[in-house]
Amino acid sequence: MARARNIQNPFASLIPSPVFNLVSSSPLTYLLFSPRKSPRSHSKFFTPSSAARILSFLFLLILVCFTLLGIFVLSFLPFNRDSVPCSFISPSSQFQLPYSKSHSQFLLASISSELSSVSVNDEPGLGSSMMFPLPIQRISGNLSKEEREFWQQPDGEGFKPCLDFSIRYRKASASISKERKRFLVVVASGGLNQQRNQIVDAVVIARILEAALVLPILQINLIWGDESEFSDIFNAEHFKRILRADVRIVSALPSTHLMSRQSVENQIPMDVSPLWLRAKFSRKLNEEGLLVLKGLASKLSKNLPPDLQKLRCKAAFHALRFANPIQELGNRLARRMWIEGPYIALHLRLEKDVWVRSGCLTGLGHQYDKIIAQVRESQTEYLTGRLNMSYTERRLAGLCPLNAVEMSRLLKALGAPSDVRIYIAGGEPFGGVQALHPLMTEFQNLVARDMLAKEGELSPFLNKSSAMAAIDFIVSLSSNVFIPSHGGNMGRLMQGHRAYVGHLKCIKPNKRGMIPFIEDSSLSNSEFGSIVRMLHKNSRGQPEPRNKKRDRDVIAYPVPECMCKHTTPIF
Repeated sequence: MARARNIQNPFASLIPSPVFNLVSSSPLTYLLFSPRKSPRSHSKFFTPSSAARILSFLFLLILVCFTLLGIFVLSFLPFNRDSVPCSFISPSSQFQLPYSKSHSQFLLASISSELSSVSVNDEPGLGSSMMFPLPIQRISGNLSKEEREFWQQPDGEGFKPCLDFSIRYRKASASISKERKRFLVVVASGGLNQQRNQIVDAVVIARILEAALVLPILQINLIWGDESEFSDIFNAEHFKRILRADVRIVSALPSTHLMSRQSVENQIPMDVSPLWLRAKFSRKLNEEGLLVLKGLASKLSKNLPPDLQKLRCKAAFHALRFANPIQELGNRLARRMWIEGPYIALHLRLEKDVWVRSGCLTGLGHQYDKIIAQVRESQTEYLTGRLNMSYTERRLAGLCPLNAVEMSRLLKALGAPSDVRIYIAGGEPFGGVQALHPLMTEFQNLVARDMLAKEGELSPFLNKSSAMAAIDFIVSLSSNVFIPSHGGNMGRLMQGHRAYVGHLKCIKPNKRGMIPFIEDSSLSNSEFGSIVRMLHKNSRGQPEPRNKKRDRDVIAYPVPECMCKHTTPIF
């Protein structure tokens, strides 16, 4: 009987739609479906009830037409769930904070909330896979013209991340990303940022050779004694997941390809092209199924086809995230620096090995220069400076790092206020505190990671120079202004990353133009300042297209291959 009742009333168990409820409760519907009663006083052919039914029918017809029209329009609207709101990666979304050391727990909690909103999910889109800085803070107060110019952020000219790979590239990805017979092993050498460049090149070379990439091997650093492996420094699972549509990446070489003796290719010329790589290594890969490359530093051509340039950006800015313990500590230190107000990050290249390799004098006196000269004579293989140039010629050519005296004069000339907080990135300076004394005299608020970290926080990373360099990178990324004292891999990576996440200001010292005026004691401070600001008027972080000088690295100059003018980022 219960079943029969259900059959007789089939709508009793259904939940009516909102449209059905709206229509059924309408007075017009009541008139349309009400029992027909024809009062005798009305005409046979046109009664009030029939007129009401006609009006109800027209109402329903109009409602259906508008519904269909709305569905038609919505079907043509673009929808990209991986797109990042422009305001999220733009300097225009700034906090207005006073330049003060006081802060609230509420504000700290809001920063933590914002950081957690960009954490990597199980299936992240490219928009959420980058290392984002904290919001750039606006500078308030009574500022001089020079100070306003110093803190002013570039507008970015509308350039946003744009990794729109070609259809041909995407079609080829179907087979390349599933490669199981040919494997590439790369040994990355040098410091952290040199290794990062080689890892990016390894991804591109694996794509060119259509081989699966084994997680790169980090060579033990002879200078710093760092024995860290890839997964100690980088988030390996994130690296594999982000690049899985481009290159197959495996954690280890399969047992089928293990050999008792593996030949290592380390004689690779400079500026090798995709054509050269295929001609040189494709046959070996087909026959042996394995290729081991070493000594890749800056060997791959900087002028690659557009799709491969985009792959370099994808690997550098999206795939290479630091391991979670490093990332979390770096974020904590960045928040502690950021919460106190705007700050500058200086990458000071004052380490002993830099002076040895560059062939330059330290500026600390004869005693220190003698130590560097002795090391350089006993280990001539470390000298990368031009052997046919004297120290003076190297310095005037801009090939030497700025020491503390020169960096201090540069900052004052550019308009940096004397009470500004400065984060010092880089290794232990040769000469210790004495090497930094001239800078500390002019700018008292110098901060290093040891001062920001609480007791025990840095303990897991002691004697691990790569982890310390990674922490410096994270804290420097959130600074208002970044200035390197010398060229190098960190400076180039920071320059490109800051441009990619929102065109944050990065000043490259014009050492060749500035050094002669530093030597001129007849110039007043105001005259020297005017000259320095003029020399750096084009070094204010505005997008500088890579194609103006073709040998530039796309990781340092992501415009125009990896960034284009769109209303929203394209990934």
